[in-house]
Amino acid sequence: MLSLGEISDRLEIQQLLIDYSTAIDQRKFDDLDQVFTADAYIDYRAMGGIDGHYPQVKAWLAEVLPNFPAYAHLLGNFDVRIAGDTASSRTLCFNPMVMGGEQNQVLFCGLWYDDEFVRTPEGWRMSRRVETKCFDKLV
Repeated sequence: MLSLGEISDRLEIQQLLIDYSTAIDQRKFDDLDQVFTADAYIDYRAMGGIDGHYPQVKAWLAEVLPNFPAYAHLLGNFDVRIAGDTASSRTLCFNPMVMGGEQNQVLFCGLWYDDEFVRTPEGWRMSRRVETKCFDKLV
């Protein structure tokens, strides 16, 4: 049986995952400062992006994502594992993205987020995120 502390940790981490998606979907990239550690490693290469440390990747997101007229993240299958002041998770993401241009095509992306977290004085923060591609389909 989970203790109240373990339940709280799991809910805080799950909320952090949602906070990431909300910041991206609302194009509020500065809100990601409350999600990632300053030195977090992020790898978006599986879905055609870049990899690097948080400040570099944040700047890239702010530059690239406005080229898409609309997009959204739907998260599920949260698998959170906690070990003291560190944790890991694997989360499924469905991410449709409207492509710019006259045809108004939608790119349907399915991916896994493999994440690592650390407990900080400000709460849980993501220290590593690696995407693994499930599928993509342009329609």
